[in-house]
Amino acid sequence: MKLFSSLFALTAFFTASCLANGKPNMLVIMVDDLGYGDLSVYGAPDLRSPHIDALMNEGMRFDSFYANCPVCSPTRAAFLTGLYPDMAGVPGVIRTSLPDRPTSWGNLRNDVTTLPTQLKKAGYDTALIGKWHLGLEAPDRPNDVGFDFFHGFLGDMMDDYYEHHRNGKHYMRRNEEPVHPQGHATDIFTDWTIDYLKDRNHSEAPFFVFLAYNAPHTPIQPPEDWLEKVKAREPGISERRAALVALIEHLDDGIGRVVQTLKDEGLWENTITVFTSDNGGQSSVGARNLPWRGGKQDMWEGGIRVGTSVTWPGHIQAGTIQEDHVSLTMDIFPTLAEIGGVPVDFHLDGRSFLPVLKGEAFEEAPRPLFWMRLEGNPRYGGLPYHAARIGDWKILRNDPYEPYQLFKLDTDSGEEQPVPRAKAPKKYDEIYQALMQHHNEAGKIPWQRENP
Repeated sequence: MKLFSSLFALTAFFTASCLANGKPNMLVIMVDDLGYGDLSVYGAPDLRSPHIDALMNEGMRFDSFYANCPVCSPTRAAFLTGLYPDMAGVPGVIRTSLPDRPTSWGNLRNDVTTLPTQLKKAGYDTALIGKWHLGLEAPDRPNDVGFDFFHGFLGDMMDDYYEHHRNGKHYMRRNEEPVHPQGHATDIFTDWTIDYLKDRNHSEAPFFVFLAYNAPHTPIQPPEDWLEKVKAREPGISERRAALVALIEHLDDGIGRVVQTLKDEGLWENTITVFTSDNGGQSSVGARNLPWRGGKQDMWEGGIRVGTSVTWPGHIQAGTIQEDHVSLTMDIFPTLAEIGGVPVDFHLDGRSFLPVLKGEAFEEAPRPLFWMRLEGNPRYGGLPYHAARIGDWKILRNDPYEPYQLFKLDTDSGEEQPVPRAKAPKKYDEIYQALMQHHNEAGKIPWQRENP
C-alpha cells in the first residue's frame, strides 16, 4: 500500500477544505457485472478504459473491495440501506414476474432509512439515473425511498439496449411517467446525467447522484461502430470477447463524458465520486475476473471482489492504492453520510471508511463478513448459498447442495487449495458459527411481497 507522507497534514487539509467549501456533491457510479480484470488499470490486455483508469488514478483505488452479493439486486439494496442484503429484505434478485413461475426473490424493506433519505436531511438534492432493479410498484420505487428525481429503467435487466423492454413491457421512466428515449441505454443514461449536472446552476443545494448503468450486463450489445473498432485493433480476438470489450469501452466513454461535464460546469473540485460494480463479470459471456477465481453468481473472489475507487480532488491524495483494506458496498452509506455531516443514529451493518480516505491510521475492529444469495432455478432450488470471511480465512459454497470449503486467502488468493476442516477445526467452526448466527438473524426479515 502506498503511504501518505504526512497523515496529520493531509487530515488537517481534508477537514479545513470541507469547512471552507461546504458540503460536497456526491456521485456514485455503479456499473453492472464488470469483471475485476476488465479494466486496463487492472491488467486487461485487450481492453482500453482510459476514463475509468483516470478516475481511479486521480483518487484512491481499493483493490480489496467487495460487492455485497454476486448478483445485482442484493448489492443495490445493501448500498441504499447500509445493511446486509438479507437484512434489507433482498436476499436474491428482484425480477419482473413471469406468469408461470415465481422469479422474484426479494422485497426491499420500507421500515429502514435509505441513504438518499438521510442525505436529504443534510440539504442534498437526490437523484437516481439509470437502472433501479429493486421493485416496480409503490412503495418500492426510487421516488418512494428518498430520490427527488428518477430518470431511468425501473425493471431488472433490458432485453435490448435499444428497445428498453423487459419481457415485452416498457420500463423507462422519468419519476413515475413513462418516457420513450431513442438510442443505446448507455448513451441515454449518460446524456440524462449530463443534463442533470448542467442544470445544477438553478440550485444552491449540494447533490447526491446515483448513476447506475446497465452495462456491461447482458445482452452484450455494443454499438456497431465500437465493436468494429475493437475488432480492427485486436486481431484474433473472439467475437464473444470483442463484443464485451466494445460494450465496456463504450461505457468507459460515457463515464468520461460525465466526468468532463463535472469539470466543465465547475463541479469537479467539490464532488466526491465513487466508482464500483454490483458484482463480478459473467464468465459465460467472456468476462475477465483475473486474478481471481470464478465470476458472477459465484462466491469465489471473482464473483464478489470488484474494482472500486473514491475520488475527490484536493481532499483524497491522487494515485493512492489500498491493497489490503477491506470494505463492502454497504460501507458506502455510512461513509457518505459522515462526509455529508448527517449523523447515523440507527443500526447499520456497514461502517464508515472515511478515516482511510483521510489518510488516518485506522485501527479496525475485527468483524466477520457475510455473503448470501437466494435463487429459485434448478441449480439452487430456492435455497440459499453463502460465503463468510474472518481475517484471511473464508468459507464458501457455490450452491446449496455442496459442502462448505475453507480457504486462507493470504496464502491462496486463487482459492485453489481448500484447507481440510480437520487441519483448522477451530477456525472453520468460528466462521461457520458466525455465519449461522447471521443467517438465523436474517431469517427474521420478510422478503416476499404480500400481494405480488
